[in-house]
Amino acid sequence: MMNFKRDLNALIFQKIRSYRLIFYQYISTCIGKLNLSLRKIEYGEELKFYGKAYFFRAPNSIIKLGNHVIFRSDETSNQIGLMRKCIVSTLVENAQIIIGNNSGFSSVSIGAAKKICIGSNVIIGANCLITDTNWHNTAVGLRHLSDPTPGEVNIGNDVYIGYGCIILKNVSIGDNSVIGAGSVISNDIPANVIAAGNPCRVIKQL
Repeated sequence: MMNFKRDLNALIFQKIRSYRLIFYQYISTCIGKLNLSLRKIEYGEELKFYGKAYFFRAPNSIIKLGNHVIFRSDETSNQIGLMRKCIVSTLVENAQIIIGNNSGFSSVSIGAAKKICIGSNVIIGANCLITDTNWHNTAVGLRHLSDPTPGEVNIGNDVYIGYGCIILKNVSIGDNSVIGAGSVISNDIPANVIAAGNPCRVIKQL
C-alpha cells in the first residue's frame, strides 16, 4: 500500500498546478476586467477569471455582475472537463443579464434577449446553457428570423445546477434547489427541492 505522506511526485505536480492557476487567474482577471470596462459592463469586487471568457453587450442593454463572481474557461481549471469558454451575451437592445454575489460559472453560456437574473451563492456546473430565447422563430417559413417572443429566466439564491444542464426561457428556479446533471429545464422548479431529468421534474424535497 502506497504511503501518501511520501508521494512526493503527486505533491510536486499538485503544487505546480496550484501555482500555475494562481498566476493564470491573475493574468486572466486583469485582462478580463479591462475587457469588461471597455464594454461598459458593471462588475463588483473580487471578480475572478480562469482563462478568457467572452462577453458581448448589445447596444442599450445591461450586463451586471455582483461581488466575488468567478468564471472558469480554462479547460484545466475545473478537472471535470470544460468544453468551451464562458460566453455571456445580451442579444438585443434592452436585454438584461443580472448576476448576484458569490456565484460561480464553469464553461457556461448565457444568452439573453429579454432578461436573465441569477441570484447570489449560485453554482452553475460545467458546460451548462442558460437562455431566455428560442434564438430562431419556430414558425414554418420564418425560421431564419429571430424568436419574436423571448421570455425570462430567474434563478434564485443558493441554487446548485449540475453538469451539462440546459435552462430554457420562461423558467424560474426557487431558492436552495439542486438541479441534477444533464437536465433540461423547461418549466418552473420550486424552492428547496432536488429536480432532474428531461423534462426536469422534482424528485425530492430538501
